Amino acid sequence: MGKGPLSGVKVVEFQGIGPGPFACMLLSDMGADVVRIDRKGGGGGFKFDVLARGRRSVALDLKNPADMAVALELISKADALVEGFRPGVMERLGLGPDEALKRNPKLVYGRMTGWGQDGPLAQAAGHDANYISITGALGAMGRANANPSVPLNLVGDFGGGALYLAMGICAALVEAKTSGKGQVIDAAITDCTASLMAMMYGFRAAGMWTDNRDSNLLDGGAPFYDVYETSDGKYVTIGSLEPQFYALLLEKTGLKDDPDFAAQMDRSKWPMMEAKLTALIKTKTRDEWASIMEGTDVCFGPVLNMAEAPNHPHNVARKAFLEIDGVTQPAPAPRFSRTPGEVQGPPAKVGAHTEEVLAAWNIEARPS
Repeated sequence: MGKGPLSGVKVVEFQGIGPGPFACMLLSDMGADVVRIDRKGGGGGFKFDVLARGRRSVALDLKNPADMAVALELISKADALVEGFRPGVMERLGLGPDEALKRNPKLVYGRMTGWGQDGPLAQAAGHDANYISITGALGAMGRANANPSVPLNLVGDFGGGALYLAMGICAALVEAKTSGKGQVIDAAITDCTASLMAMMYGFRAAGMWTDNRDSNLLDGGAPFYDVYETSDGKYVTIGSLEPQFYALLLEKTGLKDDPDFAAQMDRSKWPMMEAKLTALIKTKTRDEWASIMEGTDVCFGPVLNMAEAPNHPHNVARKAFLEIDGVTQPAPAPRFSRTPGEVQGPPAKVGAHTEEVLAAWNIEARPS
């Protein structure tokens, strides 16, 4: 069991993909004892499955009565449960919220789906890009004369799914200590991604944001908040939003006396400013610009690929990445001053800890 702030918390995770496992990775990194119920005879346990790190695996056949009894006993002794099936699947298995909370009234029952437990799309298949497309998020990303840019699956699956589910579980665990009652968390990626867009919707209501991509303050429309190509075909980011940071940008680039840059927020000048900055940034390499701007209040960053990022001096100093079984991966985050999180182990092979977990959790039932 981990030593992080969730040490002592027991979580049952039903094997899934994407945001559910990522939420459970976060809970494990924070010290929770997360037991994953895997399909008996299934694959998994590859060292490259970073999202599966830090958990113990119990292999069960949920169509077998003996194995079902084990699952129910695990649920009865857990503080939280995480599942990511389509709505109704857990109910058909006999493991839905009604049955689980009857056996364990303090259980926090976390449900991870794309569309939510109800609504006209609830039973439809989908993936990250589909979910964020109906929230306004995807439509706001990308260049003006191109398709919207798919932002990996960070915005929906992980930012708008796993992180909200993990936060919801932590919040419900706190509430359960006071009320003595558990509850169901309906973490729909569509709902949570819409929540992530709160600031932009506020800007839009105030007339400070338009629906035209690449024309706003934070979407690449502002020349002082954008990505620029360098002479070596690499890229840098500039985020000189505040007036004092903008003034420093002009100083570092030699543009402080250019009249086209005198009025930072004159949107009519933005295309001309963008063109001049594009040409100027392309006169030096990424690392040359880094030597001029990185670490200053320009608000600058070199665009690194995943091979480069773990070796950046700031990431090295912060120990932002670690290596497990030869696999470089992000370290637990955020940081805690008294109860630091830790990776509790590499991805487990299916069923590797069945007897160990049943003994540790005092489970009397045994799988067939």
